[in-house]
Amino acid sequence: MKMITRSRLVAAWLTMFLVGTELFVFSPLLPLLAADYHISTGVAGLVVTIFSLTYMTCAPLLGHVSDRVGRRRILSCALLVFAATNLLTALVANLPSLLAVRLCAGASAAGISPSIYALVGQSAPPDRRGTWLAVAASGLLVSLALGASAGAIAAASFGWPTIFVALAGLSLALAWLNRRVWPGEPRVMMRSSAATPDRRIAADLARRLIPMAVWSTGLYGVYTYLGTGLIAAGFSTGHAAWAILCYGGGAIAGVFIGGHVTDRLGVKFTAGVSFVGLCACLLILRVALDTGTLVEPVIGVSSAVAQLFFPAQQVGLANDFPRQRCAALAWNNSALFFGISLGSAIGGQAVALGSFDLNLTISAGIALIGWFVTAIVVPDQATDRDRPRQ
Repeated sequence: MKMITRSRLVAAWLTMFLVGTELFVFSPLLPLLAADYHISTGVAGLVVTIFSLTYMTCAPLLGHVSDRVGRRRILSCALLVFAATNLLTALVANLPSLLAVRLCAGASAAGISPSIYALVGQSAPPDRRGTWLAVAASGLLVSLALGASAGAIAAASFGWPTIFVALAGLSLALAWLNRRVWPGEPRVMMRSSAATPDRRIAADLARRLIPMAVWSTGLYGVYTYLGTGLIAAGFSTGHAAWAILCYGGGAIAGVFIGGHVTDRLGVKFTAGVSFVGLCACLLILRVALDTGTLVEPVIGVSSAVAQLFFPAQQVGLANDFPRQRCAALAWNNSALFFGISLGSAIGGQAVALGSFDLNLTISAGIALIGWFVTAIVVPDQATDRDRPRQ
C-alpha cells in the first residue's frame, strides 16, 4: 500500500513539475525566440499570454468532461496531446504557427492539472488530503525555481527547440506512468458524476471561488512587480535575484506547511490565518524595504504565509464538491489565473501612480478583504471525513 501511495504521489509531482516547467521556461527563452523569429521580445511574449488565456478558459470545460468520462482517461489523453504540442513547438517555423501550437498546449494543460488534483484528492485518505494535495502542488512551485532555470541553461548549450523535444518525451513517459498508477473509475461513478449540477451547487461553487480570486489578486499584484520594487529600493540585480529565490523557497515550505495545518486544524482556520498573515507581512515588508533591514527573511516568510492558503482552498473544494471534484478544481485554477491577471493590472497601476510601497499597501488591503470573504463563504465544517469515499 505504501508503494502504491508513493508511486501516485511521485506521478502527481512529476506531472505538475512538467506542466510548470513547460510554462515557466518560456520567460528566459523569450530573447532566443525573438532572435530566431525576428520579432521583439514583447511580441514573443504572446506565446505565454495565449497559453495562459487558453488554460483559463478551457480548464472548467475539461474539468466537467473529466468528471463525466473519467479523470484518468482525460489525464492520459491530455498528456498525449501535450507531448504532441511540445514536439510541434520545437518544429514550427513561424510565429503564427507557434501561437496556434501554444493555444493547443494551453488547452491540453487545462486537462492535466485539474485531473491530477482531482485524482490526488480522490485517492488520499480524508485526514491526509491536504498533505497529498500539497505534495502535488509543490511540483508546480519547484518548477518555477529549478525547471525553468535548468531549461534556460540547457537551451543556451543545445538550442531552445531541444528543450521542447525533451518535454515531449517526458510527457509520453508520464502518460504511461499515470495510466498505470491511478485506478480506473467504475462506470457507476462516471454516471453519477455526469449529473448536471443544479443551481444551488453552481452558486455554492461560485461563492467558494471568491477567496481564490482575491488571494491571487493580492499576492500576484506584489510578486509581479517584486523585482522592480527591489531595484527601486537600491538592490543590485544579483541581490534582487537572491531575494526572489528566498520567495520561492518560502513558497515551497508554505505549501507543505499549509497541507499539514489544513489536515489538523481545518480549511477555514488555515485560509484565514494565511490572509491575515499575508496582510501583516506585506505591511512589514514595506517597513523592511524603507529601512533596508531583514528584507530577504520577510520576503521568505511572506511567501510561506501566503502559500498556506493554496492547499486549504483545494481541500475545501475537494471535500465540499466530491461528485464535481475535477470541475471544481478546474474552476479554481481559472479563478487563480483571473486573480493573477487582475493583480498584475492593479499592481501596475499602483506602481505607476505611486510606488511599490503603495502597491504593498493596496495588496495588504486586498488580503484583509480576503479574510472577511473567507469568514463568510467557507463553511465552518469543511471536511468529508464522515462521508462515503468518492
